[in-house]
Order: sequence, then structure tokens, then C-alpha cells
Amino acid sequence: MKINQFRWTVYLVVLLVVVMAAITLSLSVGEISIPFKQFPQIFSQKDSMEYGVLFYIRIPRTLLGFAVGGSLGLAGAILQGIYRNPLVEPYTLGISGGASLGVTFVLVGGFHLVHILILPIAGFIGAFVTIFLVYTLSIRNRELNVNRMLLIGVMISFISSSLMMFLMSITSTENIQSIVFWMMGSLNETNQTLIIIVVVLSLACLAVSYLFVMPLNALRLGEERAKHLGVNSNVIIRILFIITSLLTGAAIS
Repeated sequence: MKINQFRWTVYLVVLLVVVMAAITLSLSVGEISIPFKQFPQIFSQKDSMEYGVLFYIRIPRTLLGFAVGGSLGLAGAILQGIYRNPLVEPYTLGISGGASLGVTFVLVGGFHLVHILILPIAGFIGAFVTIFLVYTLSIRNRELNVNRMLLIGVMISFISSSLMMFLMSITSTENIQSIVFWMMGSLNETNQTLIIIVVVLSLACLAVSYLFVMPLNALRLGEERAKHLGVNSNVIIRILFIITSLLTGAAIS
């Protein structure tokens, strides 16, 4: 037991050092190099170019990177706990594909020009509709079949990809370019309101999911054993799927 605790402590320390190094590089390296030792001086020079680069470009980009990576990581951890399979992730169950399909539909229709929040809302709706279909089709005799759900998720993932290709084939060249650039992904988001929403949503989902650590650990033993331990597996899985949809929709969009 002590050896395992020491090992995990070493892992956490190493990860913390890596994270701090990544933050330092993210804030310092770029077209305009800003040495870390100059940060305190830049904080007091609000009219300087370095201040603008640091606070309006690099810090938001770093926060968004942590929020997106953390959201997908947390969503994957939740799904792996439910399915008791380390290979399961939002992409496997088609959740990411559903979110991408929702965003693609918005881009093709030009609805993203209406409001900046249309894209994340479309991503969440796409992810939620997908997980609702996966969950509904996986119910047999009022019981949730996890293996059946996994197969249906893979099937819906392929269907979503096909529908995205179809939408791209019937839209204009300008929209195709926008969709391709969006699919490539980028952390250079200029709207700070959107960044704040993603960060707050990620932290909120992290806090809520922490409340379900014990039921999720029980589910790892199997649904039958979890029921004997007093865990309502169907309700817990539904709540965790909603959290996963929120995390994936926000990260993808």
C-alpha cells in the first residue's frame, strides 16, 4: 500500500512539473518572445504590446487548451468507468461525431453568424441527441445492455461521418473551407465570453462528476453487483451521460 501511494505521489509530482513547464512555454514562446522573468514587469505595463499579447491571446489560449483537454479526458474517464473498458472514449460511442454533425449543420446553414454561442449549443445538442439515441436503442426489457450500447455508438459514429460528408458535398466552397478549418481544430479563440463559458462548464462538470465517484466505482464491478450495493445504475448512467454530453459538446465546438 505504501509503495503504491509513493508511486502515485511521484506520478503527480512529475505531472505537475510537466504542466507548469507547458504553461510557461505556452505563455513565453511565440512570434513575440516574452521571457518568464519579465512577467511581473509586464503586469504593471497595461499599455505595452507584451501585455496585450499575454492577456488577450496567450492566457486565454492556455486556459482554453486546459479546458478542452480536461473535458475530453474527464468524459473518457467517465465512459471507461461505465463500460469497464479502457478503450472507450467519446469518439467510440459516436458522441463526438454527433457533436461535430450538429456544428457542421450550423456552419452549412450559416446559423453561426446569428450568435457566438450557436456553435457550442449545436455541439451540445448533437452530442445529447446522439447519446439519447444510443441509450434508448440499448434498452432491452427495461435493462441497459452495455455491449449493445457500444456497438450502436460505433454505428452512429459512422452515420454521423457520412452525413457530414453529405452536407459538405452540397454546400458552397466557402462553407466547405470553414468546415475543414473547424475540423482541424484551433485554440485561437478571440471571444473571451466563449472561453469563460467553456472553462466554467468544464469546472462545473468536474465538480458534479466528483459526487458520483463512489457509484462509478461500484459500476466498475458490474451492474448486478452495483445494484446489490444500492446503486441505481440506470439513473446514475443517465446523469453521467448528460455530463459527458456537456463536456464533449463544449470541447468539440
